[in-house]
Amino acid sequence: MTTSQDNAYGILIAALGGEGGGVLADWLVQCARIQGLPVQATSVPGVAQRTGATSYYIELLRQPLIRGDRPVFGLTPVAGRVDVVVASELLEAARMVERGFVTDRTTLLASTHRVYTTLEKMHMADGRQDPKRLADAARALARQTVLFDMEAVTVKTGTVISAVMFGALAGADVLPWPRDVCEAVIHASGKGVQASLAGFAAAFDEARHPSRVASEVAPDAQQVLADAGLPVGVRDAWVTRLKTWSPAVQTLAAHGALRCRDYQNDAYAVLFLDHVQSLVIAGTPAAAEALEEAVRHLALWMCFEDVIRVADLKTRRSRYARVTSEAQARDGDIVRVTEHFKPGIDEVAAVLPRSMGEGLMKLAQRRGWLGKAHVSMHIRSTSLWGYLMLRSLARLRPLRPRSLRFAQEHETLAAWLGAMGQVLPQSPELALGLAGLPQVLKGYGDTQARGRLNYARLWTQHVAPALAGTLDAHTAATALRDALKATLADPEGKLNIAHRPAAAGNQPVFWAERPRRDKPVSPAA
Repeated sequence: MTTSQDNAYGILIAALGGEGGGVLADWLVQCARIQGLPVQATSVPGVAQRTGATSYYIELLRQPLIRGDRPVFGLTPVAGRVDVVVASELLEAARMVERGFVTDRTTLLASTHRVYTTLEKMHMADGRQDPKRLADAARALARQTVLFDMEAVTVKTGTVISAVMFGALAGADVLPWPRDVCEAVIHASGKGVQASLAGFAAAFDEARHPSRVASEVAPDAQQVLADAGLPVGVRDAWVTRLKTWSPAVQTLAAHGALRCRDYQNDAYAVLFLDHVQSLVIAGTPAAAEALEEAVRHLALWMCFEDVIRVADLKTRRSRYARVTSEAQARDGDIVRVTEHFKPGIDEVAAVLPRSMGEGLMKLAQRRGWLGKAHVSMHIRSTSLWGYLMLRSLARLRPLRPRSLRFAQEHETLAAWLGAMGQVLPQSPELALGLAGLPQVLKGYGDTQARGRLNYARLWTQHVAPALAGTLDAHTAATALRDALKATLADPEGKLNIAHRPAAAGNQPVFWAERPRRDKPVSPAA
C-alpha cells in the first residue's frame, strides 16, 4: 500500500473566482492520467474579500503503481507537506505562506499583480499591502520562487490566467511530465486553444528565466511621458525639467503632471511641476523619503474630487468598458447604468464662483440648511439625456479655477507648501509626517467637510506649534504620526466633535420631567 504522506506529490492552486482555477486543476489531472500516474483532485471554496477564492489540491504519484498497490491520498493540503503552490495573485500567495503551505520543500509560483481586497479599498488613505513585503516573505520561506506579472501576460496573449499558470508550472520543471503533454491537453480542450497556447508559451519562457522577473521595475519618467501620447513640445518641456531631479521624484512627477493635465489642462500641469520644483529646492538627501511622499500627495491633492470631476469620470468610455466587463456582459447585451447623486448645498456652492458660493454658504448657515437640504437624483448615464446632462456638468471644467472649492483647496495647499519648505531642511521626520497630512482631504460633500475638519484639527494641534517653535520637531513628528493614524481609522469623524463649530442659530434642547405636586399628608395619617 502506498501512503500519500510518504510518496505523494502535492500541488496547491490558489485562484480567485472566475480565473479558471478549476480548469487548471482538470488539465493537471488529465496530464497525470495520460502519463499513467495515480492522481486525485479536491477543491475547497472560500472567500478572499473580493470575488471569492477557491483552493484546488492535487495529489499524485510520480511513478506508476506496482500491480496490487492502492494509493491513499489526502483530501486537503497539510501544512508543511505541499510540494508546489501556484497563486494567481500576490496576496493569495501570502495567504498560502501564512497558512504554512510554503516551506523549504515548496516551489512557489505566483503573479506579482494585485487585486485589492475590500479592506484595502475601504481604508481612508492608502490601505494597500506592501507588495515588496509580501514577495520578500514568499522568497524567504520557499525553496524556490517564480514571481512575475501573470496578469500582464494574460492580457498580452488574450487568454485566461489559468493557461498562464499552467505554463509557469511547466516552465519551472515541477511537473513530472514534459511540455508536449501539457500542450496536448490544451489542444484537447477545444476552447480558446490558440490563445491558451500563446499564454502557456509566454509563461513557460518567463518561468525559465527567473532573473528577468525577479522584481518589477517602474518605468522611468521619460518612458511614462512617451507612452502618454503628449504633444512633442509639451513632452520635451516637461522632460527638460524632470532631468534635474532624482529618478524617484522624476517618475512621481511625470505621473502627477499627466494626472493634472487630464484633470484640468497643460497650464495646471506646469503649476504642479512648479510646486514640485519648490519642494526639491527645499529638500535634502536626508529628507528624500519625505520629498517623494510630498510629491505624491501634492498630485492627488491638486486633482481633488468635485462634481465636475465625478461627472467626467462617469461618462468616460473606459469606465463603461470596465462596468460591462465586471458585469460579464456579452456582445449584444444591453447594459444600463444608473448613477445616484445626492448633492447638498455645500456641493452646489463648491462649483459656483467664489463670491456666489460664499454667499450661498452664509445663507445656508443662517437658515440651518447645511446637512439637511439634499436632492436625491437617479440619472441613467447610458441614456441620451442622462449622458448629455453629465457631460454638460463635466464641461464646466474651464470654470473650475474660479470656483469656491478651488480657492479653498489652493489656499490650504499654499500654506502646506510653505510649511514643507520650512521643515524639509530642518526635520526630515516632521517633514515626512507633514507630507502625509493631505491624506485626510478627499471626496466631496460631507466626506470633504469631515476631511477639512480633520486637517484643521491636526494642523492646529501639531503642525502650527512646531512651525512657531513652541514644540520641538521630534515631539511634534511623533504626535502628528500617531494622530494621523488615529484620524485615518476614524471615518465617521468622531475625533472632530470637540473641534466642530456650532451651527448658527442652533440651540440645544433640554428635556426635563415636569415637577409633580405631592399630595398633602392627612393629619390623621
